[in-house]
Amino acid sequence: MNRPSQDKRTDTGPEELREQVERTRAELGRTVAALVAQADVKARVKEKAAEVKEEASVRADEVRAKAAGLAHRAQEKLPPVRDTANHAAVEARAQAARGTRAARDHRKLVFAAAVAGAVVLWRVLRRGKG
Repeated sequence: MNRPSQDKRTDTGPEELREQVERTRAELGRTVAALVAQADVKARVKEKAAEVKEEASVRADEVRAKAAGLAHRAQEKLPPVRDTANHAAVEARAQAARGTRAARDHRKLVFAAAVAGAVVLWRVLRRGKG
């Protein structure tokens, strides 16, 4: 009863049947290939690893670009800081040189102040003991 009638069979020619068979074979081949691809765990793992690697590479490039931008901004701000530090160092050297020169010019006064300080310290210490 499920069989087609004789009339329907005669309507389809042998060429059309061959085409249907070829289409069915092609569809079956695609289905089998899809099933094989899903069953190939090793290949799927490799594909996923390649995707993750590519994503990591893209993110690394983004981080590198951001770091380069930050480094560039820091370099732009560095010259004023460097100039200020150099100026402070020059000023400190100049003050040290002035102090050294003043101490050299007034050796006797510096020596007398040191002796006076030592005497005052000695008396304070003696008074504490007595």
